[in-house]
This record gives sequence, C-alpha cells and structure tokens, in this order.
Amino acid sequence: MQAIAPPSQSFIRTTRPRLAPFRLASIQCVYRSDSVNFPNGVGLSRADWQSSCAILTSKVVSKEQPTEKPGSGTGSEGSADHIAAVNGHKTIDLNLVPIMDKNKTDLAAADINNNRPQAKPLTITDLSPAPMHGSQLRVAYQGVPGAYSEAAAGKAYPNCEAIPCDQFEVAFQAVELWIADRAVLPIENSLGGSIHRNYDLLLRHRLHIVGEVQLPVHHCLLALPGVRKEYLTRVISHPQALAQCELTLTKLGLNVAREAVDDTAGAAEYVAANNLRDTAAIASARAAGLYGMNILADGIQDDSSNVTRFVMLAREPIIPRTDRPFKTSIVFAHDKGTSVLFKVLSAFAFRNISLTKIESRPHRNRPIRLVDDANVGTAKHFEYMFYVDFEASMADVRAQNALAEVQEFTSFLRVLGSYPMDMTPWCPSGGD
Repeated sequence: MQAIAPPSQSFIRTTRPRLAPFRLASIQCVYRSDSVNFPNGVGLSRADWQSSCAILTSKVVSKEQPTEKPGSGTGSEGSADHIAAVNGHKTIDLNLVPIMDKNKTDLAAADINNNRPQAKPLTITDLSPAPMHGSQLRVAYQGVPGAYSEAAAGKAYPNCEAIPCDQFEVAFQAVELWIADRAVLPIENSLGGSIHRNYDLLLRHRLHIVGEVQLPVHHCLLALPGVRKEYLTRVISHPQALAQCELTLTKLGLNVAREAVDDTAGAAEYVAANNLRDTAAIASARAAGLYGMNILADGIQDDSSNVTRFVMLAREPIIPRTDRPFKTSIVFAHDKGTSVLFKVLSAFAFRNISLTKIESRPHRNRPIRLVDDANVGTAKHFEYMFYVDFEASMADVRAQNALAEVQEFTSFLRVLGSYPMDMTPWCPSGGD
C-alpha cells in the first residue's frame, strides 16, 4: 500500500466527550507544537496517534501520491532498518527525525537547527494493526452506551472494547480506517423486518461478514425519578422500538405523542441530559441504570419473540469450514430484470441448499429499466439487487457449484461473507 505522510506537527482530535459516539463530522485539525511529546514518533498515546493517522488517511487517500523508486531509501524496502513490533506485527518505526539525503544535507541540517523534523511516510500497518495473542478487540457499534447494539457487541466479542458511533456508516468507516477491528450492526428484526440502510452499506463498502449473533430485545419504559405515567405527554425512541411497543403503550392508557430518534439508549440519554419530566424513553434496563432513570414498565414489547439479528464485519474474510454449520450471504443483479430470480433459486433448490433470507433493494445505479415496444409503447420496470442468505459453507462443493451456476445467469455477483451460524439456544426475551 502506498505510503502517506501527514503534515508535521498537525494532529487531529475529536471534540466530543470520552463516552460520546464517534463522529467524523466532529473532527478538527489542531496545531499542537507546544504540548505534544514524540517518544519514538508517537503522540500523547499510541491509540490517539493511530486514530489520528487513520482519520488523516481518509482525507488524503484520494490524492495521488508519487511512487517510490526501489532502492531510494524512503520506501518500505529502504526502511528495513527501522522495524518495530506492535501487537505482534512488524511495522515501520515512526521516529520523526530528519531523513538525510546526500543531495539535501544542508537542508536537513537547517531543519535540525530550526527544530522542524521531517515525518517519515506512514503505511497502513502503522495506523492500527489487528490485535494478536489475546489482545483486546475494538468493536464499533451504532448508538451510545446502553444500546442493544452494544449488548450484541459484548455477546459477539466478550471483553471487547466497544466503540460507539453515531451512524451506521461511521461504524463501517471505523473498521475500514483501522480505528476499530470489527463492527457489529443489526441487519434484521423478527418484528420490524430488515434494516435496509445496512443492506445498502454492505454493498457500498468492502467489509466482510465474519459472523452473526441473535439478541433477544427486551424493551422498558423509562422516565426520570419521581415521574409517573400520567404525567407523560411524549415517548421517544428508535422508530422500530416505537413500532414494536405500539399496542402495549395503548394498553397502558398512555395518550402520548410518539417521536423517533436515532437509537434507544440515545433517547434515554436525551431525556436525562435535558431533565425532561414530561417525556419517557423506550430503551433497555441497562440504559436506565447508566442514565439514572426509573423503569415505569418492564417488557413492553408487543411480542416476547422479539429478536434482532446482528452481523459481525471485518476487513478480511474468515476461512470457511465444514465442521460446523455455516451460512453464506451473497448479493446479485441482472441486466434483464427480475426474470432471472427463478433460475437463481433453482440453483440452490436442486442441491438441497436451504435459503434463510431473500431481500430485494433498488438498483441505485439503474433504478428504472425501459422496454420499448412498437405496438404498446414504453414499459418501465424497477431494477433490483437481491440479497440471499443460504445454509452452506463456501468450503462445501454444493455451494461452490451453486454459485458457479448463479454466475451464469447474473451480471453481478458478490459474496458478502461465509461465516458460522449463531447456534445459541433461543428463549423469549426476559430482561437483561
């Protein structure tokens, strides 16, 4: 990968509090020439420096960089004398010292006198290598602490370092920019159906599905201490949470307005932060403890069989196996519309491969297909991308042959991931 050099003595930091969700929009560049220490080219902490470099990379990656010539001493081969180990990986040492050049000795000497060292080029391995040997995984999720996505991240990766993000796309970017090692994001709910936004982001980004986790959802009605249900005029939460509790709210006799916010725990945080005594939030029992709220009603979901399926995303795919149940997710499209769908499904049916999910999403690049007929005029058909999950590993010959046949019928085919199925015993939600 091409090396990228950051501007000297310019650092990037976030302006939000420590527990606040990570926001790309809240990043700013700050000049810090007086208070930053550089032991071995690292800033105040290696994590801060790595995150800063990753964010910097996202802003300059589109700019063309000159190609290093072999043997020049500035490329990866020329820097073999500066190898260091981070988390078990060999990486380029970040000693921010002037790079001596035979033709620029005077200039380098002047930089030393002026205390303006030149930064060595960074590589992707300098930003944030994947943890090894039991190191703590950094897992991005959408929401704030107390969100169901945080609980799913903890179930998928126990003892992980959960990184809150304010948007789904920011969680994708956190993994792509090496700020996080994994992302755990919801993909479908047993009551609310598919989370279409994440299906679209799976196609837009190049991350791989490496696992799944199913989390029972247990909603609670939360309010500030001392507030009673008859005082409420408004209930806020995520749109799906509001829909999943609609009947129960009516049975409780609550004549309140429903307002949607970005996530459930964020609703609890908002009520607590603004001391809203006429507003309740629908969130988890853990969110009530985190934000100092009382539980007015427990288990208010309309159906106890309320389960959300999350997918685990990584930069690299895992090696498929056949010694345990696996699931594979694909997406495909065809230039001639949906008539190919039957042939694709037949490729799996003939090989006794069970499909667990099929989802269609509009083809953003070609939303409408026009078919001209001299006798009847012009017909308009919507174009779709199809997402399919099936129960087989890519190491299974049946799956390989099925996809080979599917490829003959489609103009676009991509394997999103082949990963172990969540086989944990299921039981109705009954609290956290």
